[in-house]
Parts: sequence; structure tokens; C-alpha cells
Amino acid sequence: MIGVTLDRPWLRADLGLAMRVLSFAPYRPGFVSARHVLWREVRNADLKPGFDAIDWLADAVAGQDAVQDAVAMLTSRDVGTYRLETAEQGLFRATCLATVGLSNAERVGTRLPVAAQGHGTINLLVAITPGLTDTAMIEALSIAAEARTAAVMEAGLHLQTGLATGTGTDCIAIACPPGDIAYAGLHTAAGEVIGRAVHDAIAGGCAQWMATEGVNFGQQQDGLETP
Repeated sequence: MIGVTLDRPWLRADLGLAMRVLSFAPYRPGFVSARHVLWREVRNADLKPGFDAIDWLADAVAGQDAVQDAVAMLTSRDVGTYRLETAEQGLFRATCLATVGLSNAERVGTRLPVAAQGHGTINLLVAITPGLTDTAMIEALSIAAEARTAAVMEAGLHLQTGLATGTGTDCIAIACPPGDIAYAGLHTAAGEVIGRAVHDAIAGGCAQWMATEGVNFGQQQDGLETP
């Protein structure tokens, strides 16, 4: 359902046709129609205080002539580490594309100094068929967030403020064709496949990040070691 092209510093997701997309992405957020969702990799050094990421990203997307109607996200995580997972149940199929960095990890309800952490983040797109109503898409976004949080907590990244539940700059996008499925909660097949695809993608990404970056991150946190 999601065609993936890695063209550094871009990661491009092709949905195959224009779909309804709901996100809080920095470029074209909210409910929009889009065929492509983009990741733009940046360096932590680029994200200095006062850096206008919104305008910068808009200018960067404007240089991508074929996909200016895309939704776009930013990350300092290596976009080549992306994860792609699919789940199916009955008529429902969900595919999640995600990049997972935890150097910007937070525990919900607390805040750490961003400068001490960097900007590695979790960005994910989940595409589902058959189509959902707008209300069900909002519910689906909440299920994706719940699955992401469960996977991050299972990774067991301990911060000064407690167990990490996400990152400070996570971004989630939900895509589907127009449809009349009215619910996407945990009791539904739609919610089941969304949750499983997102959880598996984020869990795999967390394990990869912990294996390659976790020790260094722990050393940066005032000697606090990651498990």
C-alpha cells in the first residue's frame, strides 16, 4: 500500500493515489488530500534556536516539483533506518512506515532541556483500507499514538524524568481513501490492524536505535545508563 523511495536527504512514501491524510506534520497539516508523504532528514546542527523549520521545510518541498502537494515531516534520524510493517484482519489492511530516533525522548507530563537531547524523533505514516470517516480517522490517529507509546515504553528507555513514552517532536499521519467506516477503536478490526502495524514498526525502530545509539545517549544523560 505504501511505495517507499529513499533519495537522501528525502524519504518518500507513495500512497498510489491521492488519499485523505490527517496529521500534525509541519507541512500541510490537518485534513488534506495527498498522494505522497515526505520525510526530510536534517542535522541536529541545523536545528539551532531561532531556526524557522516551517518556512525552511516549505522551501525544501517547493524544490520537489512532482510532490508539492505532499505532507512533509522533519527528522534528524537517519532516514535510511526506516521500518515498514503491514497488518491484516478480514477486509482491513494497514501499513506503517516509520523512522525512529529517541535522542529527543520525553516522558509524558514532564520536559527535559531540548538542547541536551538533540532532535532524533519518531515520525510515522499509517495507511489503511477500506476508507474511514473523518471521525474514525481522528480515532485512528489516537490508536496510532497509543501503539507508538506502548512500543516506546516496552523499549525501556529510562530518562531523568522516568520511563520514556515518546519524543518531544513526534509526528503521526493517517492516510486512507474516502469511506464510511465510522469507528477505528481498539474493539474494531480497523483499530487492530492500525495498532499492530504501528507497534511493530516502532518496536523494531526502537530496538535498532537502542542497539546503535542507546549507550551514547545514556552517557549524555548525566551518567544515567540505558538498560
